[in-house]
Amino acid sequence: MKKEAKIYIAGHHGMVGSAIVRRLQAEGYENLIFKTSKELDLTNQQAVAHFFKVEQPEYVFLAAAKVGGIMANNTFRADFLYENLMIASNVIHQSYLCGVKKLLFLASSCIYPKFAEQPIKETSLLTGSLEPTNEPYAIAKIIGVKLCENYNRQYGCDFIAAMPTNLYGPNDNYDLQNSHVLPALLRKFHEAKQAKLATVEVWGSGTPMREFMHVDDLADACCFLIQNYSGNDPVNVGTGTDLSILDLANRIKTITGYEGTIVWDSNKPDGTPRKLLDVSLLHDLGWQHKIPLENGIRSVYEAKFLRNR
Repeated sequence: MKKEAKIYIAGHHGMVGSAIVRRLQAEGYENLIFKTSKELDLTNQQAVAHFFKVEQPEYVFLAAAKVGGIMANNTFRADFLYENLMIASNVIHQSYLCGVKKLLFLASSCIYPKFAEQPIKETSLLTGSLEPTNEPYAIAKIIGVKLCENYNRQYGCDFIAAMPTNLYGPNDNYDLQNSHVLPALLRKFHEAKQAKLATVEVWGSGTPMREFMHVDDLADACCFLIQNYSGNDPVNVGTGTDLSILDLANRIKTITGYEGTIVWDSNKPDGTPRKLLDVSLLHDLGWQHKIPLENGIRSVYEAKFLRNR
């Protein structure tokens, strides 16, 4: 991409979108297009068509999505399916109609089968049943991936899809009902320490294995891929290493300085037993993550909970 290229970042206020904006600006890109959800409803086909006709972006990072943790995904199933389906369909189709040079669609590692062989290769897509608690969200994301592939095949577009692992970082969601596990644990342990609580309750058994990557690493990978990769196959983006939720909870307990006891609520769902991405394709392309998990969690905790107290 040339520095003067006109680039649209859909979802620029979100954790992923804002990280992509920071990365692009750091590299000297200034012709960036932003629209809040109030300014542009991406589920509205006519509104999206008008936006693309007026703005004529050359490149698109599609990071906009309705996201949440296990509780939110399992409760608002129709909303997650409908909104994410419409966002992907509208933005990808209008990108084709308006001649966008390249589009990068952000999918999710949850689109893989619940019991996929580990580590999960890109070829595992659609080879088995999905995790029931987030199936609607996953289906919408799978459609986005397949839209990119088939617009390439039929129309000769250059639309690519990246499948990031579990993310954390600036602008994360810390709502205890709707957030993902890492930010939820940070908040729980911090508030327990502040309130001097004897115990902290954590959902599930602690046995599931998860991979976590700082969102700034994802943004770096996205910029790398849009410059260096073209193809119909999606690309996994992760660290290639994982740990148990039990280990994660203990690390966060240490980082926050909480001295009480962890109580595991086995009546709450664990989700997928393990979800580690095979990132050999991305490594072969020449990219690897840079931010160690311990350093990343500590920096996020200090920025969110300790500064400006």
